Amino acid sequence: TGELIGLLPVLGSLALAIGYTVVVGWIFKYTFLALTGQIAGMKQDMNQIGGMFDSTASAFGNNLWLVIAVLVTAVIMAMGIAGGIERANGIMMPLLFVLFLGLGVYIFSLPGSSAGYRYIFTINPKGLLDPRLWIYAFGQAFFSLSIAMGILITFGSYMKKDVSIEGSTKNVEIFDTAIAIMAGLMIIPAVFAFSGGDPDTLQAGPSLMFITLPKVFDSMGMGTFVGIMFFVLVLFAAMTSSIALTESAVSTFEDELGWGRKKSTLIMGVIMLALGTLSSLGYGPLGAVKIIGMQFLDFFDFISNSVLMPIVAVLTCVLIGHVVGTKVVADEVKSGAGSFHREKLHRVMIRWIAPILLVAILVSELASKLFGMFSI
Repeated sequence: TGELIGLLPVLGSLALAIGYTVVVGWIFKYTFLALTGQIAGMKQDMNQIGGMFDSTASAFGNNLWLVIAVLVTAVIMAMGIAGGIERANGIMMPLLFVLFLGLGVYIFSLPGSSAGYRYIFTINPKGLLDPRLWIYAFGQAFFSLSIAMGILITFGSYMKKDVSIEGSTKNVEIFDTAIAIMAGLMIIPAVFAFSGGDPDTLQAGPSLMFITLPKVFDSMGMGTFVGIMFFVLVLFAAMTSSIALTESAVSTFEDELGWGRKKSTLIMGVIMLALGTLSSLGYGPLGAVKIIGMQFLDFFDFISNSVLMPIVAVLTCVLIGHVVGTKVVADEVKSGAGSFHREKLHRVMIRWIAPILLVAILVSELASKLFGMFSI
């Protein structure tokens, strides 16, 4: 049973990596467009900007950018954690943080942006009663914190024994929340400033970055340079997430099958390229081919986010909370920091609260997608 629970998050992270790599390919293309001045050349022409994103998400020729994304991911993976991921993160993430701050200050000065801040910080009591809001929030927490994907365990295995797990967790909580708030303060007011806060625009997902922000860059002094810096840094941020998703599968190949890192990375790259191609072409030439009513990219996202991750999380709660015992986790946390201030809260959450909420998420998602009982 333990081995099965351990295998499921690997499959989930693999399914998520397949879809995520497609998005990384989009970012590669936009980085190229920024470097060659093509984004700046579109000015604020919504038809051109929107058409560029549509072609990026659907055209057959754009599969080239998926290939590039997979190859770059594989090369960094083959270099190993310390040689590749840590070195890139140590330089690029602080620069991205500073750029976010600068863009946030500039967008604050734009006419019409104040409506965006009111939109973000105005609490709608009726909205809090909508179960969809909480489902979306839980789903975002899963994705943002890499819960139930095997990533935390995989990366945790590289930590030194004397590192405080509780302290590291606090850092993740603080910085993940701060970056999320900064991204919201940057993008949502920009939508109001340039698009009047159109609800359809606010719900547009990835196109918020690929359509709204190019208009912001065009309105700035040195906008071309800022646009180049933004997409380059976002590219590195996206690459680290792609690598994190891939790492759990590669390390599983190494540990369970005894393969070397380069061989494991090569096999993983071939799988991602093959299935990622289906996802990449799912909004174009293969648009008519659907699985339970979903295109390939949406299907892989559904399998990972809505099925495997909640199932793994529930099984983990049962295993740790009622079979193995939470003391095992508490002892491991204390071995590095000497204390575990949230031990009682952790015990209650793992044994009772988290499983109930997770089952609710799983049932609602399955009902929504498979049976159409209600729309999520």
